[in-house]
Amino acid sequence: MRDLILATMADQPDIEIVAEIENESEIPRIVEETLPEFLVLAADSRSERPALCDSLLRIHPEMKILALATDGNWSVFYQASLEIQATAVEASEAGILDALRSISRAMKGKE
Repeated sequence: MRDLILATMADQPDIEIVAEIENESEIPRIVEETLPEFLVLAADSRSERPALCDSLLRIHPEMKILALATDGNWSVFYQASLEIQATAVEASEAGILDALRSISRAMKGKE
């Protein structure tokens, strides 16, 4: 599969391969060094996101990841998205303080 991917991308003038990695444990370090727009990696299961996706997208939410099957004819595209929410807040001292405190509690719960 690696040879097919490399051959396909080699003919594309708008795509540059910045690294080719044999050992999956090297991916985080190489991503830090090269800051690619896209990462193509092998995936074992369509129903489970590769463990690397979460950690890499948390650190580099602008990056996109294309996971290609190691044993089938499928692929999955992963990307991070920012969800912006709005909540009405009472326009009073108590309302503002309550909103700030509840946001603070929610953020601490995610850590």
